[in-house]
Amino acid sequence: MTVPGPTIVIFGASGDLTQRKLVPALYTQCVKGRLPEDTRIVGYARRSYSHQEFKDLLRDGLQQNDPDGYDPARWETFSSSIWYFQGDLGIESDFLKFDQFLKSLENGPADRLYYLATSPEYYAPIVAHLGKAKMVKESEGWRRIIIEKPFGHDLSSAIELNNAVHAVFKENQVYRIDHYLGKDTAQNILFFRFANAIFEPIWNRNYIDSVRITVAEDGDVGHRAGYYDKAGVLRDMFQNHLLQLLTLISMEPPASFNADAVRNEKVKVLSALRPIQIEEASQNSVCGQYNDYQQAPGVNPGSDTPTFAAVRLYVDNWRWQDVPFYLRSGKAMASKVSDITIQFRCPPHLMFNFSKDQRLEPNVLVIRIQPDEGAHLHFSTKVPDTIQDIRPVDMDFNFRDSFGKNSMPDAYERLLLDTIHGDASLFTRNDEIEAAWRWIDPFLKANMMPSYAPKIHPYKRGTWGPEEARTFLRRDGRIWWTKLSHVDP
Repeated sequence: MTVPGPTIVIFGASGDLTQRKLVPALYTQCVKGRLPEDTRIVGYARRSYSHQEFKDLLRDGLQQNDPDGYDPARWETFSSSIWYFQGDLGIESDFLKFDQFLKSLENGPADRLYYLATSPEYYAPIVAHLGKAKMVKESEGWRRIIIEKPFGHDLSSAIELNNAVHAVFKENQVYRIDHYLGKDTAQNILFFRFANAIFEPIWNRNYIDSVRITVAEDGDVGHRAGYYDKAGVLRDMFQNHLLQLLTLISMEPPASFNADAVRNEKVKVLSALRPIQIEEASQNSVCGQYNDYQQAPGVNPGSDTPTFAAVRLYVDNWRWQDVPFYLRSGKAMASKVSDITIQFRCPPHLMFNFSKDQRLEPNVLVIRIQPDEGAHLHFSTKVPDTIQDIRPVDMDFNFRDSFGKNSMPDAYERLLLDTIHGDASLFTRNDEIEAAWRWIDPFLKANMMPSYAPKIHPYKRGTWGPEEARTFLRRDGRIWWTKLSHVDP
């Protein structure tokens, strides 16, 4: 007997995320033959679309966001399993009607995946309505829910939301999504570390001087200005993306590659972060705001919301004790790039007679998450036909060069398929969420206290943030690196 495919329900289906990411990802997996047969995709929103109008909207989004991947015949086949239901997220009776609508499509026992592609204020009400409508019981198939970030806006709200979710769903039914973990290059950090024996022996405080993680965006806040002015860069990027990358680069090897084993090690890293007191926040961070941010529609006049931040932190355990980790992220920066830079210690003794104008640069490994995904090693070598002249050189690996220009899938393709298969390895567990907020909270509280708030330094669009961010590292005898760039960007 063939097991029917799941019903994928998208709440907030008329929004940008559905058209730009979710449906293109599901369509691509269908084209690749990876989506289970008889999978149903059902949108739920307040707008009064017919089924065909909803399909047309999604088709237009696919053509705009993935014009090379769109094929009319394949879309026709794929879209035959798309439906739309008009309902209000705040009305309990609409969920009861919706459940009957789904049952009429499923025509028997079926699995269901609920995706919350809505504003965060709707997360708890949707979960509560699903529970009251008895749409979470697993007597006729599994029930899973994907919750988008932000998961809370501080520690107390994250705990409150976790409690609301756990009142209806078990933890193993909950998939808190961070699309950075779905990027192939982020996943490859674990393969890079634990499938290659040359790195693990030196992946510790004895050989590594420091670690720098950069997630820079060249775009400004755009249409998200109203949300962003309440969130700021620490909530928007640090609590999730940057700390998740930190856990992958610094975690211990798990006993096996399953969800619980991997996430247990990530939680250990977050729990080992050296606590920051509110009065210490400004000493361990630099904040900035690009120069015309306050002119963006939706931004409060005189806003002190940071659009850039650089933070220093430590992981207090045997592997990483006293190795500084530097995290930075910002809007309207020089380029869109996500890099992890590992700087190794210099040799303890040099027997070479360098000339006065020569200096030995440290070995640096750069793992690029996006774009131009790959890994890059910076080391020193003797210049041919000289006695002892030395020069830094680079070894460069690029995913597209090795696997083809279309080899890098969109992160949502992997994450949606993993949820259908019940693999939570790349999703964030409740204790991870709370541990991350526990570390970030003092910085957020300091920003609201005039006596402790870090100064917001202005910076120009198209730069690498305020000059104070470079000074921040120079005081520690270090510089920021971009990929294979021996400058201080």
